[in-house]
Amino acid sequence: MALAFLAAAYVLTSELRRREKLGWLAPVEETMVTGTPASVGDMLISGVIGFILGFKLIGLIGAEYDDLRAYFLSGQGSIIGGLLAAAAMAYWKYYTKKKAALPKPKEAKVKVWPHQRVPDFTIMAAVAGLIGAKVFHNLENWGEFVADPWGSIFSASGLTFYGGLIVAAYVIIRYAHKKHINWKHLVDSAAPALMLAYAIGRMGCQFSGDGDWGINNSAYATNATGKVQIISEAQYQDVLHRDSAYFTRHFGGIDQVPHARYEKPASLNFLPDWFFAYSYPHNVVNDGIQIQGCQGEYCNALPIGVYPTPLYEIIVCGIFFFVLMGLRRKVTTPGVIFGIYLILNGVERFFVEKIRVNTKYDIFGFHPTQAEIIASLLVIGGAALIWYARKTQPVQKTV
Repeated sequence: MALAFLAAAYVLTSELRRREKLGWLAPVEETMVTGTPASVGDMLISGVIGFILGFKLIGLIGAEYDDLRAYFLSGQGSIIGGLLAAAAMAYWKYYTKKKAALPKPKEAKVKVWPHQRVPDFTIMAAVAGLIGAKVFHNLENWGEFVADPWGSIFSASGLTFYGGLIVAAYVIIRYAHKKHINWKHLVDSAAPALMLAYAIGRMGCQFSGDGDWGINNSAYATNATGKVQIISEAQYQDVLHRDSAYFTRHFGGIDQVPHARYEKPASLNFLPDWFFAYSYPHNVVNDGIQIQGCQGEYCNALPIGVYPTPLYEIIVCGIFFFVLMGLRRKVTTPGVIFGIYLILNGVERFFVEKIRVNTKYDIFGFHPTQAEIIASLLVIGGAALIWYARKTQPVQKTV
């Protein structure tokens, strides 16, 4: 996730700079005060950050923890370490501000360009996106949330991209409006960055095995070492009965397990089997059955290979990133690039949902997932944005 934010920030900064050079975005003049000493609030904030870091990091010294994630989300730590780090950071803030303090603070007018606000955008996107992703995921999986609210909120898995996108977009656009930044150019600049961030974020899903995978590919079963191998339809039924307790717990019965059989064709023999079916060995959610000879916390693999949908999204969204990067110089009507992004993102997610495991709703006889509903709205919204942008804003020159 951190890499996704860094990559997105880099692409966004570069694109904002390009639009500034073209004269499409202008700076905003702001009054800045320099030479002031550290306030009580400054030192308090530094002290709180120092306490949290010292409490957790120093608490690791000389201790053994089997699950670091559980440790960092718990109330365990070093009180003395926290107090020492709090005092050190509060003093450092006081010292650095005092060193730069002036007998009389100065006010100066400075021009702040949109690209200089990317750190603000990144922090807001991280916080608002995480909150939105968690809220939407728990709404989609309400039963799991009610059963274990604390575990659902602080789980390392369980993030819905669209929830994060919607909440973060609202917060950032509102902030941009206050700072007099043209929102159409901002979202156009963000479109390639968002697509790249999504592709990189899906790498985390693929490598960690956070439960965000596809339905069973009944042509592949998992052997004792956690690797997939081709099986017949009869052998697939044998596996369902052998691990009936697992499938019943997840799907309510072996006759309700979603699956689609697809064997690797000879023409694609150069691709590995896990491209078509993956068991997600050592996944972080500890889902599946025990891997032979493995000891420790992450020793499970799915009994039947599933379609590695995060891998497919990495590839497709990576391609879409380059498509948007190519179009951004040719499409100059503000707002259109973001409209294209919404359509591409919505189409990609709508079709990948066809082979993903997700909660489905019953709406007038239709059974869409939350992502399918939002994906459809994104396609409609993207088309509407393109129409609105072309109607209300002329093509801008690129000289």
